[in-house]
Amino acid sequence: MNVSLPSELREFVDGKVHEGAYSSTSEYVRELIRRDKDRQRLRQLLLDGAASPSAGDADAEFFATLRQRITPG
Repeated sequence: MNVSLPSELREFVDGKVHEGAYSSTSEYVRELIRRDKDRQRLRQLLLDGAASPSAGDADAEFFATLRQRITPG
């Protein structure tokens, strides 16, 4: 796959590689794609949650019950 970038964007990506943040331009693009997939997945989870029926109030008692469930022994 080839991707054409305007010089300004190419310089930006090259800068990220030269800073040592990424080992190659391909790695940078792969990371952007992964982040976008994660963002889309999170968005869908939020939309699904907003469309689901309420499970009750998230009050102090609710959080105390959660703490009890995750506290060992």
